[in-house]
Amino acid sequence: MEADRREPYPRPVPLDVLTPSRPRRRRRYRLSRLVPLAVLAAVAFAVGAWAGAHRSSTREQAAGPGPALAAPDDRAAPEHQAAATAPPPPRLLQGPPLLAGRLAGRLSAAAAILVDADTGRVLWALHPHERRPIASTTKIMTALLALRALRPGRVVTVNPAVTRVPLVREGLRAGERVQVWKLFYALLLYSGNDDALQLAISAGGSRAAFLREMNAEARRLGLRDTHYTSTSGVIDKGNYSSAWDLAALTRVALRNPTFRKIVRKRIIHVRWAPPTYSKIYVNNNYLLREYPGANGVKTGYTHLAGWCLVSSATRRGHTLVAVVLHSGNIYADSAKLLDLGFRNPS
Repeated sequence: MEADRREPYPRPVPLDVLTPSRPRRRRRYRLSRLVPLAVLAAVAFAVGAWAGAHRSSTREQAAGPGPALAAPDDRAAPEHQAAATAPPPPRLLQGPPLLAGRLAGRLSAAAAILVDADTGRVLWALHPHERRPIASTTKIMTALLALRALRPGRVVTVNPAVTRVPLVREGLRAGERVQVWKLFYALLLYSGNDDALQLAISAGGSRAAFLREMNAEARRLGLRDTHYTSTSGVIDKGNYSSAWDLAALTRVALRNPTFRKIVRKRIIHVRWAPPTYSKIYVNNNYLLREYPGANGVKTGYTHLAGWCLVSSATRRGHTLVAVVLHSGNIYADSAKLLDLGFRNPS
């Protein structure tokens, strides 16, 4: 076998045997068969595309013009982006103080402000953004939210928790049924802490829920120096505001005609169910008796807050709001501020 492999071929191999003539002919044959198929496929694709376009055009004509396609930037924004574009809080007050340096003498208050109730122009201020406990002036916010949620004629049942709030209480009894308007007069004239809690529960469902509403409203109004932990102001810890914020809030509250009607009332006799039969609410704001044109708004006192007063007065169709916090004489300080404003109309 090895000898046979080393021997030369017995005769030369013809070249035509080594040339792949048959495979070349097969490829030509296969190509000749594929070309007609490719042509037919192209024609079929073109016909199908024309028919689809024709049908789409027909449907569009039948349906009429559709809505324009939104650009990529017009797609719905995520919720956090929508929140970021929420309108800014209203600008309830504007300064700087127009009458700075014109007040004769000094105030005994630790913080104070005088504003034009109609325009929100700040006329005079003393530490206006200083955060301080505000006692029962808290009830301005309580009244504002409860007035929005409750009809005056609605009858509510006194919650047992209401009878256990710290003083001052007007003496609501658990389970008794009371018309809401009576609670509003007791809240803003007599300053009953039990009335504040009952209105909060009736309007918000619970004390905690109503407090959340109070703080949410403070944020919505842009009251940056304000936080509530009490519906009445009897709790000082964590319950604070500033002269600026109280004046801004009062401007909003005075837009409510029911609020204006109540806070200007000096005294009211209220019929009550047996065994009480009747109650008399006397307004704690003695500026209503002492200052010509006075028509509101709310007093307050705790040991930490000191004496506080948010007051309003109108003369010749011009309304001013004064706030004094931790004052040695709330009525003298308030009258001095109101006099300044009325002497120098903005």
